Amino acid sequence: MLFDLDGTFADTAPDLAAALNRLRSDLGLTAVDSARLRPFTSQGVRGMLRAGLEMFPGDPLYADFYERFLVYYSQDLCVDTIVFPGIEELLRRFEAVGSPWGIVTNKAQRFTLPLLSRLGYAKRAACVVSGDSARRAKPAPHPMQLACRLIGRDPEQCLYVGDDLRDIQAGRAVGMVTVAVRYGYLGDGEPIESWGADHVVDDAGEIAVLAGM
Repeated sequence: MLFDLDGTFADTAPDLAAALNRLRSDLGLTAVDSARLRPFTSQGVRGMLRAGLEMFPGDPLYADFYERFLVYYSQDLCVDTIVFPGIEELLRRFEAVGSPWGIVTNKAQRFTLPLLSRLGYAKRAACVVSGDSARRAKPAPHPMQLACRLIGRDPEQCLYVGDDLRDIQAGRAVGMVTVAVRYGYLGDGEPIESWGADHVVDDAGEIAVLAGM
């Protein structure tokens, strides 16, 4: 079992929204409700800057604000972030039967490892593949291939669970069984049913059923 991190395994949206709102404060702007930013969380910094500041790559200040966002986020990485309901129970079921689970995310390692450590999962995961762990990030297949090597499983033996189209594309590219979660951030693109996932679920309990737990 492999999970995307943001919006699938952990609800990181509140802390990412807080970093964005610190940028807005720097500009003398009022804070944006985190609910408005939530759908864009899985798109990383690019999505947050677009949603919260209407700022795009190529804008004169984009590179500066991109780095400032990362600094602010690193300072308050795990203030209001929590794992989603049912995830802990699901992991315990896997661990009870000796079945490995891991994380494959586009979040950079300098954020992924400290975040998982603070949540208490860094040492429990059989692998943690970050956005800069492989040659290319999702939707490329490289992170998925690396994760399979680390956990000692063929792709066909793995479920990959995500809340973004890129997650499903990456999983399918290597032959994994893909699971899209409706409880995630989902973005502002095509509806989840059109992503081509093998399964679409509403909660972690349904993931357990798919995994035969």
